[in-house]
Amino acid sequence: MSDPVPPGALSGVRVLDLTQVMAGAYCSMLLADMGADVIKVERPEGGDDTRRMSRGSDVELSPAFNAMNRNKRGIAVDLKDPRGADVVRRLARGADVLVENFRPGLLDRFGLGQEALRAENPSLVYCSISGFGATGPYAGRGGYDLVAQAMSGLMSMTGEPDGAPAKVGVPICDLNAGVFAAYGVLSAYIHRLRTGEGQFVDTSLLESGIAYTVWETAMFFSLGEVARPMGSAHRLSAPYEALPTADGWIAIGAANQRNWERLCEALGAGALAADPRFADNPARMKHRIELAGELATLLRRRTTDQWLEVLHAAGVPSGPLYDIEQVYADPHVQAREMVVETVHPRMGTVRHIGAPVKLSATPSRVRRPAPLLGQHSREVLAEAGMSPAEIDDLLSAGVLLTTPVGDGPGTDTRTAPTTLEPTEVSA
Repeated sequence: MSDPVPPGALSGVRVLDLTQVMAGAYCSMLLADMGADVIKVERPEGGDDTRRMSRGSDVELSPAFNAMNRNKRGIAVDLKDPRGADVVRRLARGADVLVENFRPGLLDRFGLGQEALRAENPSLVYCSISGFGATGPYAGRGGYDLVAQAMSGLMSMTGEPDGAPAKVGVPICDLNAGVFAAYGVLSAYIHRLRTGEGQFVDTSLLESGIAYTVWETAMFFSLGEVARPMGSAHRLSAPYEALPTADGWIAIGAANQRNWERLCEALGAGALAADPRFADNPARMKHRIELAGELATLLRRRTTDQWLEVLHAAGVPSGPLYDIEQVYADPHVQAREMVVETVHPRMGTVRHIGAPVKLSATPSRVRRPAPLLGQHSREVLAEAGMSPAEIDDLLSAGVLLTTPVGDGPGTDTRTAPTTLEPTEVSA
């Protein structure tokens, strides 16, 4: 008999999820992965916008929605109808956390802003994710990952020198805002455990981008240097970049003196080690372009796999340049359980990115696929104390939507190699 699955670290925590698309949904998904009971609230007409980010018209077959909303239960409520807003207020009275990513002030129109809900539930941790935050001259603007990458400086320092503006290949501001929001929620929840007091958590896509310009901001604050694109190279250490080989590319991180010496020894490049242009890191940074050229000449003599065998044996940090298919075929990625599966009632077996954080006593777990639109409406409202007659009245009035399909057998998680097609979405 197998050991029972331990509860997640956030087991027993109720999260009300009023989010759309990516940043907010990613935050609540991280909480759900750690065991929180997350109730996803969607509008009855079409649901979350990511349901329509697919190659078909069926809102239940969207890879984008399923990627961001696993482990959640779902209800569909019309917030514009006073009866629907009242349903959410009722749920908020029993919630520990609420996460939303509407424009600041929009939910206040429906009586669902943080002041109104925390007046009824003072212990509520109310988290708002927006494009520019709840204060400041840009607070009312809509926010998208692309705009945040541009305004945070990320696009000005991404790509090749003298190239066109380039954004990071993934929606980094959306995702980071979700991570920072989860960090803020957990910090506020620890405070609540100590004091019983909830609070307002406020973060934005713009700040999530700025917060990641650590090296670049440090150099600007200390030296007045404005960062420019450098391709894959590091701003403070060399050699530390992707370099060409006989059949592709290899990433080499010889970022300190000992690794530089190991690299020269592994490459049989005694002349480079003795060259005063490359004697120490300041010299190597000054002559970084020349250094990259010298290394490329040597590396083109063998394939990537041949060099990796040599460099790993020498203790030089290095790795291949993978595409997304190669990532999930890597045996180490599989061993770290970075692919898990659920069984969706409409899509069948669905593969998900595994948890990037491993807890020994209360591990995260992918327990269920993303919900069908309104799948758990009746179940959740019954738990909140609503009678079957009350629920039926809301359904007949079109304020509430439910999908009469159970969770199905999708509770197992299995590791498996896969090819995933990344879908960029913005909140």
